[in-house]
Amino acid sequence: MSPLDVRPGDDDPAMLAAAARALELVADGALVGLGSGRTASLFVRLLGARVRDGLRVTGVPASGATAELAREAGIPLAPLSEDGLLDITVDGADEVAPNLDLIKGHGGALVRERVIAAASKRQVILVGEGKLVRLLGERFALPVEVIPFAAGPVMRAIKAAGLHPRVRLDEMTGSEFLNENGNITLGCAFAAPLADAHAARALEATLRAIPGVVDTGLFLGTAERVLVGHADGRVDTMVRDGAVR
Repeated sequence: MSPLDVRPGDDDPAMLAAAARALELVADGALVGLGSGRTASLFVRLLGARVRDGLRVTGVPASGATAELAREAGIPLAPLSEDGLLDITVDGADEVAPNLDLIKGHGGALVRERVIAAASKRQVILVGEGKLVRLLGERFALPVEVIPFAAGPVMRAIKAAGLHPRVRLDEMTGSEFLNENGNITLGCAFAAPLADAHAARALEATLRAIPGVVDTGLFLGTAERVLVGHADGRVDTMVRDGAVR
């Protein structure tokens, strides 16, 4: 079955409401970063419907799966270029702290999601209220992308940093899951949630300094706003301090 055969009305109404609100932020002629995962897929389908109604946009996808869906939806695509920033990127998240720090990347595309976010004027995150946490690490392990050659030493160093890493496995084969970059993903469980924003930034610096680590799922200070959908169709907007409303 094609992803387009799954109609928006069949999706979580909270996420449908958040995705519809995000569409209001997309201007005609915009260059739009398209995230990865279930939430981003819902937004892509809704954006495709708007394109078929005459909205002119160009998408820049963060994953092959997103690119395939966008093509099926009729959204023109382009690669990243050095000529300018994307107008907006819309993506999901696994956890959202009150200051809009995020954990992302359980879908295995965190590096490309990072690049898209960094190349955008604004990153808009869509979540349901169940993704809101008081402290990062309350509910999800932290994804860390690693060069396969370095897996052993990286796991040793991550354990020394107080986390508990496990290699993500391919659900079909049971072997190591390799993402589109040819790298593995470690799911790193927390012994306890991160105490505050300073602890999150200290951990990010520690992990990024490990040889063989490509990136982590800590997206700190990247989100301009978070749209929180509710089952009754309400959408709350959380805006980062200093962001343009």
